[in-house]
Order: sequence, then C-alpha cells, then structure tokens
Amino acid sequence: MNQRASDTIAIPVREPTRSPLIDILFAYAAIVPIAAGAVSLYVWPARSDAVLPLTLIWAGAIVTFLSGVRRGVSFRIPDGATISQLAMMLWLFLAGFGSILLTGAQWFGAATVVLILAYLSLAVLDPLAARSGEVPSSFAGLRPYQMGLAVLSRALLGLRVAGFA
Repeated sequence: MNQRASDTIAIPVREPTRSPLIDILFAYAAIVPIAAGAVSLYVWPARSDAVLPLTLIWAGAIVTFLSGVRRGVSFRIPDGATISQLAMMLWLFLAGFGSILLTGAQWFGAATVVLILAYLSLAVLDPLAARSGEVPSSFAGLRPYQMGLAVLSRALLGLRVAGFA
C-alpha cells in the first residue's frame, strides 16, 4: 500500500472526457498562425523572407508553451510527476527552444524537422498519456487533430523550404 505524507490533501477531480468548446477554440487558435504561415508561403512567395522565420518562431513558441502545459498538469499527480511526464516536458521544451535557435541561425530546414517531430510526438503520445491519467482525458480526442493540422502545416512549409513546392 502506498503511504502518503501527512502534509498532503486529497482533492477529487472531475474532468470532461471531451474538450469544452472554449478549449477547442483556444487550442486551434494557437495552430491557425502556423497553418496560415505555411499557406502564405505558397500564396505570397515574395514575402517568404519574413513569413518563414515568423511562422517557425511561432511554432517553436507553441511547442515551448506546451512543455509548460505538460509540466503544469504533472503537478496534479498525487505522488509527483512521472518519468514520462518529465521526459515529455523536457523534450518539448528543448524542441521548441531549439527550433527557435535554429530559426535564428537561419537553419530553417532543421527547425522544420524538429518541429514536425515535436508535433508528431504530441499527436501520438498525448492520447496515450490521457488514457493513463497523466494529462487531461480530453487530450485524447483533441491532440491528434490539433497536432495533425500543425504537422501538415509544417510538412507544407518543409516542402517549400526544401524547394519541392
């Protein structure tokens, strides 16, 4: 049996299995600039010198923000954060911050690859973490679509950066 320290309290938690509408709106609002940036590279290629780095920096900032979200939800675990929560938080932070540094160094292709991997990991691992109770259960339905849009946008951007489109 697991012994709890005398300085802890139990708080019953009820959370929705599906994201409330306001959460969905905010979740996708963060991804819209990424998608818009990728599309604008095709619509206004002459502006790619400004749009590309701004889109990459925004995408990196969102990944870094999501590392904080992951760390924040780990505080609700009764006996402390799990190794997988801490590993995911560190991965997301390093990927987000690293992609911003790569963008600053004008290594746009490398930044795009790092971001695709970060968003893919969120799309795959957040639903698994939701089923194990490491993140809110609503992430199971939200993240694959939200992050899928981000991955598709990053892939379009990557094709543009690589000169294939």
